[in-house]
Amino acid sequence: MQSFTYTINDELGLHARPAGMLVKEVAKHKSVIMIDNGTKQVNAKKLMAVMSMGVKKGHTVTITAEGEDEVEAIAAMEEFFKTNL
Repeated sequence: MQSFTYTINDELGLHARPAGMLVKEVAKHKSVIMIDNGTKQVNAKKLMAVMSMGVKKGHTVTITAEGEDEVEAIAAMEEFFKTNL
């Protein structure tokens, strides 16, 4: 299992547009990718679950990837979060 922690910098947090983009990025990978905000952990392939987390600016999330392409998946997720959130 691979993971990293990220603090959200986007003014609007993990809202609809970046959540949709995230789900599309996650779908490119075979690994199971989860997002944990400290109180709730959801599968990053499920748009409504990601949006239901209510992640706002300043919140810290932990992203984990587990599966056959976990190294590539976690690198892609880290790049996505740094670029978009």
